[in-house]
Amino acid sequence: MLELLAREAPAEEFERLVYEARNSGASDEELARLTRAKDLSLNIRGLFARRQQREAGLSALVDTARDLTHPYTLDTLLNIITRRARLLLGLDMSWVTFHDFPESRSIVRAADGHTSAITVGFAVPMNGGVGRQASQRSAPFWSADYLRDDSFVHSDIIDNVVRAEGLHAIMAVPLRHESTDLGNLYVAGRRIRHFDPDELSLMSSLADLVAVAIEKTRLLDRVRNEVAGLELDTTRAKHSSAAAHRLRDTHSRLIELVLEGGGLPALAAEAAPLLGGSLIIRDHTGRDMSTVGEFPTLDENTIRAASLDAHTERRPVRSADGLWVTPALAGQEILGTLLLAPDPAAQQPSSDAPETIQLLALVAQATALVLLMQRSTAAAEGHVRDELFNDLLKEDQLPAAKLAERARRLGVNLDGPHVVVVARPEGGSLGRAVIWASSYAHQHSGLKSVDGGCIILLLPGTDPSAIGKTVSHELTTALNNAVTIGTAGPVTELTAISRTYQEARCCLDALTALGGRGGTASPRELGFLGLLLSDSPNTAGFINNTIGPVLDYDTQQRTDLARTLEAYFASACSPTRAAESLHVHPNTVSRRLERITELLGPEWLEPAQALEVQLALQMQRTRQALVRGRRDQAGRASG
Repeated sequence: MLELLAREAPAEEFERLVYEARNSGASDEELARLTRAKDLSLNIRGLFARRQQREAGLSALVDTARDLTHPYTLDTLLNIITRRARLLLGLDMSWVTFHDFPESRSIVRAADGHTSAITVGFAVPMNGGVGRQASQRSAPFWSADYLRDDSFVHSDIIDNVVRAEGLHAIMAVPLRHESTDLGNLYVAGRRIRHFDPDELSLMSSLADLVAVAIEKTRLLDRVRNEVAGLELDTTRAKHSSAAAHRLRDTHSRLIELVLEGGGLPALAAEAAPLLGGSLIIRDHTGRDMSTVGEFPTLDENTIRAASLDAHTERRPVRSADGLWVTPALAGQEILGTLLLAPDPAAQQPSSDAPETIQLLALVAQATALVLLMQRSTAAAEGHVRDELFNDLLKEDQLPAAKLAERARRLGVNLDGPHVVVVARPEGGSLGRAVIWASSYAHQHSGLKSVDGGCIILLLPGTDPSAIGKTVSHELTTALNNAVTIGTAGPVTELTAISRTYQEARCCLDALTALGGRGGTASPRELGFLGLLLSDSPNTAGFINNTIGPVLDYDTQQRTDLARTLEAYFASACSPTRAAESLHVHPNTVSRRLERITELLGPEWLEPAQALEVQLALQMQRTRQALVRGRRDQAGRASG
C-alpha cells in the first residue's frame, strides 16, 4: 500500500491488492486488516489530491487576482472573469449577470463556453432559479441536477434555457460589494456534479475579488468619463477663448475702420470675407446701400418676414431660403438690415456656428454706428446746406458766383445737371419725412428744404420722371403713407433752379387738381399741360415725343402721313372724307392710318392722346410757317 501511495497509483490498483489476497485464500482477519489499510491509503490519497486541487485553485485565484488589478474596461474584465471561473472548476459554461431591480430581472453582461441561448443581453428573471437563492442567502447555491432538483423555486424561462443548453450542475455565487448587491456569477456543467466545500470556498473568494474589481472598474470608467468630459470642456474653453479673442480683434478692427471715416462700402468689404459669404447692407427703407459678392435671386416676401422676426427678437434670424437677416439697431430704432448669403465653399466657421452669429451682430453694430454718424453729419451740415438751397429757390437770388462759392465750401457739387423734386406727404408725420429727406439728400449729394407741408429736393440727374418715382417709392415705404410728387428739370444753371422749382410745384398742383393724389408727374408726363405750366416750354421735344416717328417716316420714305393725319382730324375722323380732301382712294387713307398705328401705337386714337397729336401737328405746321417766313425775309434782305 505504501509503495502504491509513493508512486501515486490509481485507485484500481489498491482494490486489486485486496482482490488478489481474497483469491489467494487469505483469512478473514487478514482481509479485514488489508481492507482497512486500503481504505486508509485511499483516504490519504484523496487528501493529497484535494490538497493539490486546493493549491491549484489558490494559485489560479492568485493569478486571477493579479489579472484583475489591470486597468481593463468593464466588458473586458467580465470576459476575463467568466473564462477564469469556467476553467477554475473545469466546467462547460459560465456567465455574469447584473441586477436590474426596477424591472425585476438580471441582464447577462458576459458569457464564456459553448452557449447558444445564454448570450449578452439575455434577461434572467429574478423570481426563480439558483440565482435567486444565492442572492437571498448571500452565499453560493448549487444544484447537482438542476431540472430534477425541487429544493428551490424554478422559472420557466430559466428552465427552458437550461434544457436548451443541456445543463445539469449549476452554481450561482452572489457578487456583493459592501452592502450593494451587484449580480451573480454562474458556472455550469453538462454532467451531474456535486460541489465540495473547497470548491464553494474557492468560488466565494473569486466572487469577492470579482465584486471589488467590478466596482474598481466602474469607478475607473467614471473617472475616465469625467476626465474625457474635462478634456472636452477644456477644449471647448480653449476654442471659446480663441473665438472670443478673434471676435474682440475683429470688433476693434471694424470700429477702427468706422472711426477712420470708412463708410458702409468699406465696412461691407471688410466684413464679408470674415463672415464667409456675400453681404448686403440696407437702410431702414429696404434700399440697398452696399453689396459685396454675388447674391441669388431674393424673395422679398421671405426677407420681409425674416426681417420682422429679426427686429422683434433683436438678433440674427435665418430666413426660409437660407439667408441670415440681422437688424442694425440704435436703441429701439431700426437703422438698417444686413443680409448674408453664406458661401458653402468659404474656409470660415459654419454659418450656423455661434461665432458667425456673434460676428454678424458685431457687424450690425458697426453698421448702426456708421448710419448714426452719417445722420449726425447730415444734421450738423443740414442747417447751412438748407440755407444755401433756400437762397437758390428765391426769385431774387444772390449773384451766381457767390452761390457757387458757398456750395463749394459746403462740398456740394452743382456743376452737373440736377432735378428738382417737390414731395407732399398725404398723411403721417412730416417730421419723420423731414428726417428721411435730410438723410436721403446727404447720401445722394443733394440738397433739401421744407416749404409748408412739402419737401423740396435738389438731386443730381437728368431724368425727372425716374428720380421722382424712386423718391416716391422710398418715401412712401418710410412713411407707410401715400406721397404726391411733382418734378422738373434737368437744370444746369444756378439761376434757373428757382424757375425749375416753380415748374415742379406747378406739376404738383396740376396733379392735385386732376385728382392724382399719390402720383408722380413731370412736365413731360403731363404732355401739353406741361407745356402750359412750363416757363420755358420745349416745343420741339413735345412734337418729337408725340408725332416724331411719323415725321421721321415721311422724311425717309417721302410719304404724306402727317398731311393724312391733318386731313383725318379735319374731316371729323372720317377716312372717306379725308380721302376726298386728299384726292386719293379711301383704301389709301386706310393703309396710311394703319402705318401710323404701327408707328405711334394703337393708343394714338384714344381721346387724350389724339388731342396731343392734333396739338403737335398744329405746332409743327406753325413752326414750318415761321421757318419759311424767316427764310423769305432773309432772301429779300440779301436781294
